Amino acid sequence: MRQKPLWVECVPNFSEGRDGGFRDRVSNALSTAPVSLLDVHSDCDHNRSVFTFAAPVALAERAVLEAAAIAVQDIDLAAHTGCHPRIGALDVVPLVPLADTRRQACVDAAHRLGRNLWAELGVPVYFYGSAARQPGREKLEAVRKLGFERLSELVRNGRVLPDIGGPELHPTAGACCVGVRKLMVAFNVLLAARDATAAKRIAKAIRESSGGLPGVKALGLYLPAAGLAQVSMNLTDLEETAVPAAFDAVRREAGNQGVQVLGTELVGLAPSRALGPDPSRLRIRGFHQGMLLEERLGWLDSGC
Repeated sequence: MRQKPLWVECVPNFSEGRDGGFRDRVSNALSTAPVSLLDVHSDCDHNRSVFTFAAPVALAERAVLEAAAIAVQDIDLAAHTGCHPRIGALDVVPLVPLADTRRQACVDAAHRLGRNLWAELGVPVYFYGSAARQPGREKLEAVRKLGFERLSELVRNGRVLPDIGGPELHPTAGACCVGVRKLMVAFNVLLAARDATAAKRIAKAIRESSGGLPGVKALGLYLPAAGLAQVSMNLTDLEETAVPAAFDAVRREAGNQGVQVLGTELVGLAPSRALGPDPSRLRIRGFHQGMLLEERLGWLDSGC
């Protein structure tokens, strides 16, 4: 009897959000891999593009390598500017088990992918989440918050060395964080503010590391091209804190700061359970049913 393929959701993040040609080249590479490309989100202020696709594990690994080759060729982090933390041209690659895929299968795939990123492209790799190999690296931000410039300096001095490859980073493509995690939601709240002061205060009040909501990571940013501020969040434990609770907390803190909430945005897709019974109250810009993971994975028993 033929074995059923193991499916994963993969959400590679690239440090390029301004060049439409780059976005098209990566989209074409993923679509011809072939994988099911579900969503593409680019932001010029973050200077970042987030691709979401689903595929059997083996296809996902190969697709990421093909897209990574484009990023290594096209992106020079020494000339890169943007308000989002980053350490690599291909900055982050999370693998998320779908349906009956075991977490260990994703961990094994993450480790293979890391070895191949180094062997084929010369990009060192840090593992995070369930794929972490060193204590203290389970959280993505443990390494990524350092940024390309600071991390480059540290590894030259023999500190914070990669798990695979190196010891120094790739001179233009940096390093990559590869990990395994649960389903999460990237959710941003947009504020009528002319600098990041209020957004940073709100982010500090609501994020878990400052004593706020469990499973919430948050940054306060100013987006000069958009002319507004943003509370940028990753909701990593949807059972503990779903999107409505995070939105209400930001709105409450914004009121305390005297700042107007202009709207919100999803980066990538979200399982419907994370948005609650009335997604319209979340004021997500351009919201439609195609933003729900289940809608895009209707052909797969995702278990989402």
